[in-house]
Amino acid sequence: MKVPSPNLQQGAPQTASQLKPPVVIADQLKQIYPISRGPLRAPAQLQAVSGVSFTLQAGRTLAVVGESGCGKSTLARMVTLIEKPTGGALTLGGVDVLKSHDKKALRQKVQLVFQNPYGSLNPRKRIGQILEAPLEINTTLNAQERAQKAQTMLAKVGLRPEHYDRYPHMFSGGQRQRIAIARALMLNPLLVVADEPVSALDVSIQAQVLNLLSDLQRDLGLAYLFISHDLGVVRHIAHDVLVMYLGSTVEHGDKETIFSQPLHPYTQALLASTPGLAGSGQARKRIVLSGELPSPLNPPKGCVFSTRCPHAVAHCHAERPPLVELMGRKVACFEAEKWGAP
Repeated sequence: MKVPSPNLQQGAPQTASQLKPPVVIADQLKQIYPISRGPLRAPAQLQAVSGVSFTLQAGRTLAVVGESGCGKSTLARMVTLIEKPTGGALTLGGVDVLKSHDKKALRQKVQLVFQNPYGSLNPRKRIGQILEAPLEINTTLNAQERAQKAQTMLAKVGLRPEHYDRYPHMFSGGQRQRIAIARALMLNPLLVVADEPVSALDVSIQAQVLNLLSDLQRDLGLAYLFISHDLGVVRHIAHDVLVMYLGSTVEHGDKETIFSQPLHPYTQALLASTPGLAGSGQARKRIVLSGELPSPLNPPKGCVFSTRCPHAVAHCHAERPPLVELMGRKVACFEAEKWGAP
C-alpha cells in the first residue's frame, strides 16, 4: 500500500498549524452507562471510557486503536457531540463543549465519516441532494450557491460533474466513501472523526481513500480523529497513536516512537499480531494474548490488562498504574521500562 507518510522526526520545526490553539482538548473524558438489573437491584455501572485525555492540533491525525469493545467508538461519539460525557472536559475549537449553549454551531465544527459506505448514504437521494443537505439546514446559501459548492466538493474528492445527479447504488464502495467524505466537508469542519473508514473496502481501494484523506488534510488543514483496529492502516495515516484497552489509555505518543519501540505489553501484542509491523526485536518477545476481554461491568481491580498480561506481578493485580511520561510517550504499566527494553 503506497500511502504518503507524514514527516514526524523528533526536533523538526513546528508548522504554523501546530502553533495555533488545539482543535480538540479532551481532559479525563468518561462515559458510564447505567445498566438495569431489575426492579429490586440498583443499576450496574458500565465504564465504557475511563478518563481518556488527548490534544489534537490542526493538520494532525490521532489514531485511536484497540480491540473491539475497548471504547474507541464511544470516545468518537463523545467527541462528535452525539453523546454527552458523564465526566471530564472537552474543548472544541476553543469552546468548552459542556458549557456551551450553542450546540448547533459546535456540531458544524466536527463531522463524522462512518464505517459502512453502503449504509451511510440515503439510497433515495441523488448525490447532489445528499451533499447540499447540510448547507440547506445550516446555512443561508441559495440553491445555486449550494449546487456550486457541492460540485466543487465533488471535484475535491476525485469525482466527476456527471456524478452529481446519480444515485448511491450506481457507485462502488470506494466512490461512496468519497461521497461520504465530501458530505462531511461541506460545512468546513475543523475536525473529522473517521470511524473505521476503510475497513469495508478492498485493500487497493483503501490506499486510494487514505491518499485522499491525506491530500485533503494537507490542503484544508483538517484534524483527524481516526478510529481503527488495523495498525497497518494506522501506520500510514497517523501522526500520533492512542492505544485503548477496556476504556482506558494504556499508551499514547508519537507514531514512530510507539511503532519502533512499544512499551506496554498490550501495544506489543497488537503490533506483533500485525503482519509486516513486528521487527526482529518484536518477534523475539512476541506476546500472544489469551483469554477474553474482561467485562466493563466488572473491570479488574488493578491494571486493566492484568488478567491477560504474561508479565503481570502481584502489584499489577492490586493497583492501577498511572499514565506517566516514559521514553518519549505516556504509558500505563509498572513494568514498562523493563519490558520495553531491547
